[in-house]
Amino acid sequence: MKKLALHWKILIGMVLGVLFGIGMSQLSWGPGFVTEWIKPMGTIFIRLLKLIAIPLIIASLIKGVSDLQDLSKFSRIGGRTILLYIFTTVIAISIGLVLVNLLHPGSSVGESVVQRITEAYESTASGKVAHAMEAKQRGKLQFLVDMVPSNFFEAASSNRNMLQVIFFAIFFGIALLMVEEKYAKPLKSFFDGLNEVILKMVDLIMLIAPYAVFALLAGLITDTQDPSLFVALGWYAFTVVVGLLLMLVFYLTLNYFITGTNPITFLRGIAPAQLLAFSTSSSAATLPVTMERVEEHLGVEGEVASFVCPVGATVNMDGTSLYQAVAAVFIAQVLAFDLNFSDQLTIIVTATMASIGSAAVPGAGMIMLVIVLEAIGLPQEKLAVGLALIFAVDRPLDMCRTVINISGDATVAMLVAKSVGKLSKPQPKEWDDHYPKDGE
Repeated sequence: MKKLALHWKILIGMVLGVLFGIGMSQLSWGPGFVTEWIKPMGTIFIRLLKLIAIPLIIASLIKGVSDLQDLSKFSRIGGRTILLYIFTTVIAISIGLVLVNLLHPGSSVGESVVQRITEAYESTASGKVAHAMEAKQRGKLQFLVDMVPSNFFEAASSNRNMLQVIFFAIFFGIALLMVEEKYAKPLKSFFDGLNEVILKMVDLIMLIAPYAVFALLAGLITDTQDPSLFVALGWYAFTVVVGLLLMLVFYLTLNYFITGTNPITFLRGIAPAQLLAFSTSSSAATLPVTMERVEEHLGVEGEVASFVCPVGATVNMDGTSLYQAVAAVFIAQVLAFDLNFSDQLTIIVTATMASIGSAAVPGAGMIMLVIVLEAIGLPQEKLAVGLALIFAVDRPLDMCRTVINISGDATVAMLVAKSVGKLSKPQPKEWDDHYPKDGE
């Protein structure tokens, strides 16, 4: 009997996890049981993915750069990658602004709801604002300084320093291209082998993915503190979700007309990574799976996927940028802070720059939003209230925007690969064709 494809197993796990979480929420002892006995499985899964993220970036980037055998190829791939990421970010922000101005979700939130939300989340929001202000005071070009590690082993000790690891790996790969073949060959063989081993580790970790997403979704449902706030902010959440769906349609259209990839083929190929992104809310944790799906199922050659995907997981935040455009205007609408056309252009420019400049800073999403809110002139005393307004629904929307973030990474990888002749026809593989069977 043919086994279910991986994405169907993960989807079933998600649905069962939500139903299980809802059921356990009705029991007095249910949330505690989920926290103690179910949620740890999801935590272990995320830790396993994060465990191999840094080694994967090092091995795949060094292998990818050294395989190019020509610095001009590297510059072409790198330049096109950055330009495409900036282009898709601007499109995402523009979609968000159009929707939030058309739907005007801020009009659906009354003063009583604002007061309740502020009381519940203002202390957390104040901490985020303070963190953002501290980061902002470090200087305009501090993000460039943050990209360069002073100690490689210190940088590799934390996934928060992923951009520093990427810098080192690219630097190492370029140097490897420039030394004599007799010295470079042993190192290239080592990183080729290391890359294959880590990809096999991804296969093994994915065996528990359906059970892990069950645990993650069950934990999320039982951890929900005040479901009524979700209803109160429903129109705002709806605006964000519609914008994210439109961004996905944009990716599918772009891919179809430039690479000739059928939308169904693309979605089937990237679905497991999208579902994991939804469950984990982390592009970094999903990176090993994103790379594997892009290379093995969407036809992108390794030397392109190994560069575009790690860079995208760090600096490409289309879903986050769209979300922040909607959030900034929504906050202004609720607080009766008028925005003119110039302010909205400022949001586009600031959010685009912040999506790149804040990539190396912990808590980049909220820092980006504070930077955008300050750029449009929102009084500082209202920043904490503004952030508090969106905290109630931040987690589920974070799950949705992470799906768009990694979908953007996959799309750009295919576009770059097509432009340099490194894209083959996608060959979808079922579970039995690629992943180890249970017990193997």
